[in-house]
Amino acid sequence: MLKLFRYMMKPYWSAVLLVLLFTFFQALSELYLPTLMADIVNVGIVKGDTSFIWRVGGFMLAVAAGGMICSIAASYLASKSASGFGKILRGRVFSHVENFTLQEFDKVGTASLITRTTNDITQVQQVTIMILRMMALAPMMCIGGIIMAVSRDPGLTVVLVAALPVLALAIFIIARKGIPLFKAIQIKIDSLSRVMREGLTGIRVIRSFNRTEHEKARFNDANEDLTQTAIKVNKIMGAMMPVMMLVMNFATLAIVWFGGHRINEGHMMVGDLMAFLQYAMMIMFSLIMVSVMFVMIPRAQASAVRINEVLDMMPEIKDPEEAHQISARKGYIEFDDVTFYYPGAEEPAVSNISFCAGPGEITAIIGGTGSGKSTLISLIPRFYEVSSGRILVDDTDIRDMKQEDLRAKIGFVPQKALLFTGSIADNIRYGKEDATDEEVKHAAEVAQAADFISAMEGGYEAEISQGGGNVSGGQKQRLSIARALVRRPEVYVFDDSFSALDFKTDAKLRAALKEETTESTVLIVAQRVSTVMDADRIIVLDQGRIAGIGTHEELMENSEVYREIVSSQLSEEEIA
Repeated sequence: MLKLFRYMMKPYWSAVLLVLLFTFFQALSELYLPTLMADIVNVGIVKGDTSFIWRVGGFMLAVAAGGMICSIAASYLASKSASGFGKILRGRVFSHVENFTLQEFDKVGTASLITRTTNDITQVQQVTIMILRMMALAPMMCIGGIIMAVSRDPGLTVVLVAALPVLALAIFIIARKGIPLFKAIQIKIDSLSRVMREGLTGIRVIRSFNRTEHEKARFNDANEDLTQTAIKVNKIMGAMMPVMMLVMNFATLAIVWFGGHRINEGHMMVGDLMAFLQYAMMIMFSLIMVSVMFVMIPRAQASAVRINEVLDMMPEIKDPEEAHQISARKGYIEFDDVTFYYPGAEEPAVSNISFCAGPGEITAIIGGTGSGKSTLISLIPRFYEVSSGRILVDDTDIRDMKQEDLRAKIGFVPQKALLFTGSIADNIRYGKEDATDEEVKHAAEVAQAADFISAMEGGYEAEISQGGGNVSGGQKQRLSIARALVRRPEVYVFDDSFSALDFKTDAKLRAALKEETTESTVLIVAQRVSTVMDADRIIVLDQGRIAGIGTHEELMENSEVYREIVSSQLSEEEIA
């Protein structure tokens, strides 16, 4: 957890130092008050010196007021520092995760990343406040209390010598049993988050297959598992406070018993016994504060380890130290004997892929389910790194380009259309932040989205709900296409982006795209033969390998795989 504190020390180091300073003065005031009270009892009351009582009593009030002010200031600064630390840490984790490749996302999991960015950081933030207040105050009170107690009566410290090891041993045993369970709790929170996320995102599928009770059972199992672990750890940690109080109360009885004998023998005054009792309570309470920290720190430590796992996970795809100069050629793509394995896979997803595509050309990729179409185009923006071979964009290996520069050349429309909460115009401008209203409208018109946008209340300012729940699948796809078009990139990549469109809209959209992309390279992944028939080049994939390249007419003559796809979708009259 100390490793994480470096994020706080730079912007909040002055606040942390002030917390420690105010805590020190608070401890001094609390340690000095029993001594002043003892002086009043021993001197003022015994001798009947009223003026002494007023003078020292007034000084006690001043010291108590100063301690209160220091405590309030320390609490405020500690809260400010810890909250700022949480803010900085969340920002660092989120920024770091944004640099992850899809491989890192697959390795950690979305549900776990959400938990680590929210719940885990909250745990660390809460314990940071406690460390700045309790962990700083407890040692001062304990050490100071021991010194002051010894100065009042060294003989009674035998009681403390007997009690403190018992407290320390109890804390050690209880914490040792509880610490392993805290990490298990965080892992089970991940599982609960995953089940809940699947249940919420897949609610339509769950209801359509009438599996509501099954999902309830899954959630209840995960919830019960987390609950039982939490109960177990709380039972263990709950035993700490009764043990603390039992030892403290027995120590108090022993101090009063032996102190009474010492007063009776004339070795100690009543005021000193009262002060000694208060110092003993301070020492005990400081150990109780430490025990509370032992309840919080293990869970925060488990969370800190999980956060550090994310921060220490370096993206496998990195920018080169010196990026190559951008070529004068624009929009040229070349696959040179490219092979790619998914992590841990025995067989390649795509292998020995070679082809070229240039501006003004439409290159279509077609093949059966699992043939590697989406994998192939995911390699172009470096979502994954090729295992062997190379991909050239504008005569430059994409591994020698900065990812930002590479992706600035590409307008990517994913297979699953994703919209963000906000207006329609905001979603289209996601492709080009400074796009004018005319550019937004033009992109929507080309994407065949203008009609349904104008029919919506508010037009381009109509709000899109979370996940695009208030628009249909085809409308989502057209808005995603408009988002890519407004960018006017050198390369357009459409990953099965027309599947939800009817044949009429599909044909109109392809015709409009052909006019719009005359100076750009277009790659289209499609399942429909009708979508790819007019392409300048069709690449047929079969089990991750190229089964044929050519125009529709050439492939009908030379590629058996392509003929099977065509015959499965078109009638003999349409083929003819």
